[in-house]
Amino acid sequence: MPPPLPTISLSFSSSSIFLQPLQPRRRLSTSPSTLVKKSAVRSELATLPVLSFSGERVGEAFFDLKAAPLDTARAVVHRGLITDQQNARRGTASTLTRGEVRGGGKKPYPQKKTGRARRGSQRTPLRPGGGVVFGPKPRDWSIKINRKEKRLALSTAIASAAAADALVVEDFGDQFRGGPKTRDFVAAMRRWGLDPKKKSMFLMMEVPDNVRLSCRNIGTLKMLTPRTLNLFDVLNSEKLVFTKDSLDYLNAMYGDRGSSEEDDDEEEQVFVAVLSRFAKPRIRIELHVSD
Repeated sequence: MPPPLPTISLSFSSSSIFLQPLQPRRRLSTSPSTLVKKSAVRSELATLPVLSFSGERVGEAFFDLKAAPLDTARAVVHRGLITDQQNARRGTASTLTRGEVRGGGKKPYPQKKTGRARRGSQRTPLRPGGGVVFGPKPRDWSIKINRKEKRLALSTAIASAAAADALVVEDFGDQFRGGPKTRDFVAAMRRWGLDPKKKSMFLMMEVPDNVRLSCRNIGTLKMLTPRTLNLFDVLNSEKLVFTKDSLDYLNAMYGDRGSSEEDDDEEEQVFVAVLSRFAKPRIRIELHVSD
């Protein structure tokens, strides 16, 4: 009798499937909640060079973001990416079945004595113009993800990409006051060591109109703000470029501020406080009606 085969389990991580032997269960010496607080989040510290508009190195900037543990980082980022892609689907694709297609109510020819295959309707799925078998119907593709898990997936992806290929540039909005010029923007990219033919992502707190017009004709470049920052563009870029203000924003929003458990109200206050520095002033009008 052949020896029994070892028992294996399938573990899904990102787009790979790994075979792992089953391990015997161990009794936890501490509570599960304590383990989650200790190993749920780690800090990813990196030092990025700061370049001027002319391409000279003028200093260094520190990049300290929260990141998922190494054994679950790929799974967390993969779940965040799939969630964003599925929630972006409109789900309006619709086809008609043979009962919904117009026409086909009359039997085309008698059942027998014709020598042909029997047919009850001209709208059968076997004929052109007929219904569709198991076709798509409108549906809701959205899936739920926890808010902290989504934020952790984004910060993990940024921290991983920034540790390899990222740099910080000084604010260059004033350099394009004379008008938009794509040639000048491409020249600046080359001075920063960027290849215009390779995908790159810029993160700015606010994109001036001349800067937006100067780079919109570069198909490999994504110019994002904190409101348009997304996981797909971070993973799809080979180079990440931040301004000093955007780097401060990332450290404030996704960095490790020393607290093990953050409240949603505190995160919202930080978000409002950071964005208020770059918000355009508004005029408040109050109307007082007298009797």
